[in-house]
Amino acid sequence: MVLLRPWARPISTAAQRLNYAFAFDIDGVLIKGKRTIPQANKALRLLNGDNPRQRKVPFVLLTNGGGMTEASKAEQISDMVGVKIDPDQVIMSHSPMQALAKKYKERRVLVVGGKGDACTRLAQGYGFEKVVTPNDVHLWNTSLWPYSQPTGEPRVNVDFSKEPVEAVMVFHDSYDWGRDLQTTLDAVCSQDGIMTTTKSDFSTQTMPLYFSNNDLVWSTDYPVNRLGQGGFKVALEGLYHTLTGQPLQSTSYGKPHGTTYAFAEQVISRQVQRQTGQVYVPTHVYAIGDNPAADIKGANAHGWSSILVKSGVFKGPGNSPLYPADHVCDNVLDAVQWALAQEE
Repeated sequence: MVLLRPWARPISTAAQRLNYAFAFDIDGVLIKGKRTIPQANKALRLLNGDNPRQRKVPFVLLTNGGGMTEASKAEQISDMVGVKIDPDQVIMSHSPMQALAKKYKERRVLVVGGKGDACTRLAQGYGFEKVVTPNDVHLWNTSLWPYSQPTGEPRVNVDFSKEPVEAVMVFHDSYDWGRDLQTTLDAVCSQDGIMTTTKSDFSTQTMPLYFSNNDLVWSTDYPVNRLGQGGFKVALEGLYHTLTGQPLQSTSYGKPHGTTYAFAEQVISRQVQRQTGQVYVPTHVYAIGDNPAADIKGANAHGWSSILVKSGVFKGPGNSPLYPADHVCDNVLDAVQWALAQEE
C-alpha cells in the first residue's frame, strides 16, 4: 500500500524506492500540431525535479506518432515544450517493430508511409537491410499509379516482376493514400510476393502485414480531428474484402496493443535502474492521454492508471462512455498534480 503524504515530509532510506512513473501521449496532451499546450512545460518540469523534494520521477512519451527517429522526436518535443527529453524516453508507434528485424533482416520488406525517405532510413536504422517503398515501385514502373508522379531518382536496383517482397510494414501515415493503398494491395494480393502477379486463391493470406498503429483519428491544431493510420487501415481492409471476399489479416503495434505497453515498461525499468540502481517496474504507471480508444483502452487493459485529458481528441463532457478512464482532467498539468497527490 502506498501511503499518502505531502511533498515536504522527509522520507527514510527504505522509502526511496519509487513506486510510480508516468507515460504521456504527445499529440493532444503536450502539443497540438505546431502549437505547444501551455500546461505542458510545468507538468514535465514537476517530474524533472522542479518540486519541493527535487525528486525526478521516471516518465516516457508514449505516442502513436511516428515517421522519425526517437532522437529526432526527443529534440522536437524538447524544443517545443522547453524541457529536455532524452531519446530513450521516447517510444514511437514503430519502436517495438525493431524486434521484427531479427526475422526480416535480410528479407525484402515494403515499408509504407512517412515523408520522403524518412521511414526508409528509420527501418534501416532498426536493422532491416532490404527496404523498398511504394515510391521505389512507382519509379520502377510509373504505370503503377497514373494519378501522381514518383519523386526523386531510383534508389534500389530491384526488378519487382522477378524479385519478391516478403512483408509489408506500415511505419507511418501515408502521404499518398491512393498510390500507397494500390501498392499495398498489389503486395498482399500477389503470388509469392511478385508485385506484378495476382493470386488465384485468396482463402489463405500469405503476405505478412504490419501496422505501427490503428489510430482512426488524431488531434492537430485544425478545429476537428484528422484521419490517422487507422483510417488507412480501414480503407485497405474494405478494398481487400471487396476484391477478394476475405478479411484482411494483419498485426498491429502502438496503443492500445499490449506489445507496446510491455515495451514501454522495459524502457521505464531502464530509467528506474539509472536513477536507483535497481531494476523494476514501478507499481503504478499513470498513463495520460486524450484518445479514449487508444490511450485509455490500452492503459486500462494493461493495468496502468489511466487519466483522460480534454485538450485533444476527447472534449467531454464527463468521462468516455466506451473507454472510461480512472480520472478525467482538463489538461496535462492537472493530471500530473492529481497523480502526485495520490502518491506523495
